[in-house]
Amino acid sequence: MFEALGERLDKAIKKIKGYGYITEDNISDMVREIRLSLLEADVNYQVVKDFTNTIKEKALGEEVKKSLKPGEMFVKILHDELVNLLGGSKEDLIVKDFTINMLVGLHGSGKTTTIGKLGNLIRKKYHKKPLLVACDIYRPAAIDQLKQLGKQLDIEVYSEDNNPVNIAKNAIEYAKHNHYDYVLIDTAGRLHIDETLMDELASINNEINCDEVLLVLDSMMGQDAINVIKGFNDQLPLTGVILTKLDSDTRGGVALSVRYLTNIPIKLVGTGEKLDALTEFDPKRMASRILGMGDILSLVEQAEAVIDQEEAEKTARKFQRGNFDLEDFLVQLKQLKKLGPLENIIKMLPGARKLGLNNINIDPKQLARIEAIILSMTKAERRNPDIIKASRKQRIAKGSGTSVEEVNRLLNQFEQMKKLMKLIKNNNFKLPL
Repeated sequence: MFEALGERLDKAIKKIKGYGYITEDNISDMVREIRLSLLEADVNYQVVKDFTNTIKEKALGEEVKKSLKPGEMFVKILHDELVNLLGGSKEDLIVKDFTINMLVGLHGSGKTTTIGKLGNLIRKKYHKKPLLVACDIYRPAAIDQLKQLGKQLDIEVYSEDNNPVNIAKNAIEYAKHNHYDYVLIDTAGRLHIDETLMDELASINNEINCDEVLLVLDSMMGQDAINVIKGFNDQLPLTGVILTKLDSDTRGGVALSVRYLTNIPIKLVGTGEKLDALTEFDPKRMASRILGMGDILSLVEQAEAVIDQEEAEKTARKFQRGNFDLEDFLVQLKQLKKLGPLENIIKMLPGARKLGLNNINIDPKQLARIEAIILSMTKAERRNPDIIKASRKQRIAKGSGTSVEEVNRLLNQFEQMKKLMKLIKNNNFKLPL
């Protein structure tokens, strides 16, 4: 989402780092570049004006002038101000012994799918027992969609033939009697904010006293999103925003404008279509990613959530000893696939943009072909690839639907990996476990 903005800011940063000292003229040039970058990203004009004025004022301060590396000081100022613009610090979800969370939003914002993702996140990260409540009685198939999501996630969905206020009220009683401790209420959306919708939402909130009211917002909306936030917040006590479609090619201006203009924090962001593609929003990490500094902490957390720690340690020890085989490689390949698209992982690495890796496209079919080749081998062949000669290669290629050339390529790459392992072993390099 922030690729174009990040690339524009990169150019400005390279320029400022080339200066031996900072003057008002070259700072003005940099600030102009930043201003254009933000306006192109569809950031609100007032936000851009205030942001760039602050950058310029701080960059011309005594601390930067006296610095031995003024360019690096400028980057630090830019990073810190981006963090402030995005909200300053991470705003955690409200999670209590018994929590009621109502999701609201316009029609088409992705609310029903998001409520399923949120239930999944709450269960995995906070070890709560969620209950999904179907209060959208107007949209055709809305309740069926929620039930389908609940079935996929193995999370119960509460529904009944009643009005939304009574459904919500009865669901709370049901949750308490059946030991559910996190209630997620899916409400009806509209094509625009109207009084009927707002009155209904206000009535639900007044009746059950929600701990959290989150507005689900499509990040592709552009600056009209600010009016939507203000419209909802005038009628409801919004505690945060969930931005969906952050993985799209939208320009991202709404994410950089929301907190500054409304003081409503972004709490969560949707990063894909899968039901685990919802993450908590951290301004510091997002600012680092925009500026190409990477996001190792998020990558580590993502890995910890999906990778089998015991299996990873076992494989690392085998790698350390130099007896890593194709069977171990297959296990690692399956673990890697759990992290999601590889290009998204690569983008989290520091310097990925400078190396041109941010635009890399990795065909998931290629990984599937590698997996098919290994699965077409016998256990003996996986454990000792040296025994794989011409006739075996032909059998493996036929069994995996690939060619002998592809089998050869995989075996050659694996041989190179083994040489690397020997080099690591001979130099007594220790892998962190």
